[in-house]
Amino acid sequence: MSVGIEAMNVFGGTACLDVNALAQRRKLDSARFQALLMSEKSVALPYEDPVTFGANAARPIVDALSEQEKSRIEMLITCSESGVDFGKSISTYLHHYLGLSKNCRLFEIKQACYSGTAGLQMAVNFILSQVSPGAKALVVATDISRYMIADGDNEPAEEWSFAEPSAGAGAVAMLVSDRPQVFQIDVGASGYYGYEVMDTCRPAPDLEAGNADLSLLSYLDCCENAFLEYKKRVHDVDYARSFQYLSFHTPFGGMVKGAHRTMMRKMTGAKPAAIEEDFEQRVAPGLTYCRRVGNIMGATALLSLASTIDHGDFRNPARIGYFSYGSGCCSEFLSGIVRHESQSTLKQLKIEQRLGERHRLSMEEYDYLLRGNSQIKFGTRNVKVDDGAIPGARRQKNGAKHLILKEIKDFHRQYEWAS
Repeated sequence: MSVGIEAMNVFGGTACLDVNALAQRRKLDSARFQALLMSEKSVALPYEDPVTFGANAARPIVDALSEQEKSRIEMLITCSESGVDFGKSISTYLHHYLGLSKNCRLFEIKQACYSGTAGLQMAVNFILSQVSPGAKALVVATDISRYMIADGDNEPAEEWSFAEPSAGAGAVAMLVSDRPQVFQIDVGASGYYGYEVMDTCRPAPDLEAGNADLSLLSYLDCCENAFLEYKKRVHDVDYARSFQYLSFHTPFGGMVKGAHRTMMRKMTGAKPAAIEEDFEQRVAPGLTYCRRVGNIMGATALLSLASTIDHGDFRNPARIGYFSYGSGCCSEFLSGIVRHESQSTLKQLKIEQRLGERHRLSMEEYDYLLRGNSQIKFGTRNVKVDDGAIPGARRQKNGAKHLILKEIKDFHRQYEWAS
């Protein structure tokens, strides 16, 4: 049977920052910064958190369903390393504010940046099992980076370095069913590969740590070996010819470019000029949104997939190879088919237009947010959230309502749909 993504949407927040301005302010090495291949990053405002990002990504998908179709959402999986509670899943918040049926499984997956792919595969296998024919699953990968500096400080901690320009905020929501109008999974065509490595981690809820060089090496190792495992399961696969496009987990564009270069050398023996041409043709379309949103952890590979579908040429059906990596680590290479109607379906959500409508933060506004982020950090018991901190960000050009965080009262987060 056919299975995959029926509908898909990206929410890249309501505010963004020009990372070139950030690099100049932080006095980052120009050559190293240019290698990131970043232009903007989404920034979470005080009234935005993983719940609001996830709900705002999912709402257009849910609103487009009939009541009968909506009632068939029987599984809601949230995928995040930015949970707001050590026990309670943020899927319960999304379930409530999206008004879904109470006959629904609710749970959360954590495996660093691999979590969104894990959620997708779990949903795919639920549909394939046919234990509830016609059921749908809603998978929401949502993650944010919320950097902090203390009042009176003029500069952030030195260890932020090049991580700050690439760290974004956002969510990707997917409706998974037996009507894969956006992305039809090649069932059984996947290779997974993982092992214990301390490349990056969150040893505390609001702290990122790790070894950037080790993370790069682990990413490259997993990319190669996940593909080789895929190759064992799928007859006559060729890295250069079997996939019209490639979507990668994208911590930053330069990392993807390096991984693709390594794969082309090892798998095909291609020369530099041919590798560069292939990168621009098959990989670059998947970087368009990633360059504008930044690394959104569990949702980043899916963000690349959405970017590929929106910017590729699908006048004829095309196969996309998809690589997902999560630190710690787990990885997977899978594939699927995209058709002309897939692109038409996704473009109705106007993802690129919505990214263009974000409020562009000044560096002064950005630094103001860094100083205020400690008020809503993980474990906050009571706070009333200032939803007017950055007035320009609240003026929605499309008139749509967004879920915002209003208050935390005895640890319980309270939200509302607001214009």
